[in-house]
Amino acid sequence: MQAQILTPAAVLVLWSLVMLFWMGFTRLPALKSMGGIGKAKPGGRGQDLEGVLAPEINWKSHNYSHLMEQPTLFYATVAILAIMGPGSLDVALAWAYVVIRIIHSVWQATVNRLPVRFSLFVLSSACLIVLAIRALGATLGHG
Repeated sequence: MQAQILTPAAVLVLWSLVMLFWMGFTRLPALKSMGGIGKAKPGGRGQDLEGVLAPEINWKSHNYSHLMEQPTLFYATVAILAIMGPGSLDVALAWAYVVIRIIHSVWQATVNRLPVRFSLFVLSSACLIVLAIRALGATLGHG
């Protein structure tokens, strides 16, 4: 059962890398049309491209940043559950979290209408909250 709960985490890691490449494959040509990376100011950061690049280009970057935020809690929670022995509900919730996050990514990177994006975020957060509570329950009394 440990491997079964680690699989969704591995999928989310790979999806994060897909978003990294998607971001690069859209940003780099946009930057090239503006004179290339060599013209960027020293010490420039992704935030500096807000208002410079088209919003549709920056949406991929926004989502990639999001994948470096809340999912870190997901990875820790999955690791705790993998160590403690996950149940089938834990595995199902982990998969639900990952599938919803992938849908959220595609939505944010392409359409990016807030009501749907927010709903997807709330759904994935609900999965994570239940997983975190179950991880805490699995660790209580084991000491």
